[in-house]
Amino acid sequence: MNKIGVMLKPTFLLVIVALALQSCGLLGGAGRGDNGELVGVQGREWTGMIIPYGMVPIPAGTFHMGQADEDIAHTQMNFNKQITIGSFYMDDSEITNNEYRQFMDNIMLDSMSILGEEFVMNELYPDTTVWVRDFAHHMGDPLMVYYWSHPAFDDYPVVGVDWEAAKYFCTWRTNYLNDFRASIGEWPMPNFRLPSEAEWEYAARGGRDMAKYPWGNPYIRNAKGCMLANFKPGRGNYFDDGFAYTSPAYAFFSNDYGLFDMSGNVSEWCEDAYNPASVPLVWDLNPTYFDENEPRKVIRGGSWKDIAYFLETGTRNFEHKDTTRAFIGFRCAMTYLGRSTGEEF
Repeated sequence: MNKIGVMLKPTFLLVIVALALQSCGLLGGAGRGDNGELVGVQGREWTGMIIPYGMVPIPAGTFHMGQADEDIAHTQMNFNKQITIGSFYMDDSEITNNEYRQFMDNIMLDSMSILGEEFVMNELYPDTTVWVRDFAHHMGDPLMVYYWSHPAFDDYPVVGVDWEAAKYFCTWRTNYLNDFRASIGEWPMPNFRLPSEAEWEYAARGGRDMAKYPWGNPYIRNAKGCMLANFKPGRGNYFDDGFAYTSPAYAFFSNDYGLFDMSGNVSEWCEDAYNPASVPLVWDLNPTYFDENEPRKVIRGGSWKDIAYFLETGTRNFEHKDTTRAFIGFRCAMTYLGRSTGEEF
């Protein structure tokens, strides 16, 4: 009897409180201005997404993720799998030196007292030594001195940035935009982030399912014999595309989604941890492979120093997340909030 009394007492008290509140009109519809109807909380008007500067909309769709041609390395790590990708925004080019400089300048001004100069310089500053360190017996000193610092390279993709720094850039960019939106009374936009591997491949194909390259199949030159991306077409040949190293943003034609350099120029960090068996493991709707204990992270797209195989939309590769390279950069993505039919674009 005592146990029952103990169990009933809290419930009995809640009923008494509820009845008291109702008798005072505090739980009723009186005086609310909604005529006692269920109309939702007012004052939450949303004017819709904006397209952030430098980004393009990628409509939702279904495609076959995986190798679009023969896997010459016989890795057997990228068999085809049909998946669906929701709508998102993506930078139309890789993040450039000057865009990353804006980030560094703001971090230096806003966060120096919190992070400390040593953290900023060592963890986020582009590693210019990659131009000397990555290639044996190579005269990389001019690039080490000028590539990041000189305005001649402002519109070239930033390199020497590891996976963690790229993610920190996304966090800063999110705060930078939403601080402004808050100042004018607007709702925040979704976070900037690295694209998932699946999003990256879907966007690279530009709506062409099973396309070998972002521009289609199967050639690396157009009808006039011009190279369609910045890469290494043959042994010791880096200059057929017009650039011995990286090329400026927008130097080559975009794919059908308006994305530039999805193949070549620099490889790009993705969100996913690398696992050669991840394709059959992940879900078939917006798949992303997370593993905090895996230091290897996916890179996609190939670079200025890679052969054509690494430029294929289905070719997978990786690098350790704390490693900086002269041929790895990144671009940002943002989830679209709204209908996923493509009609919003």
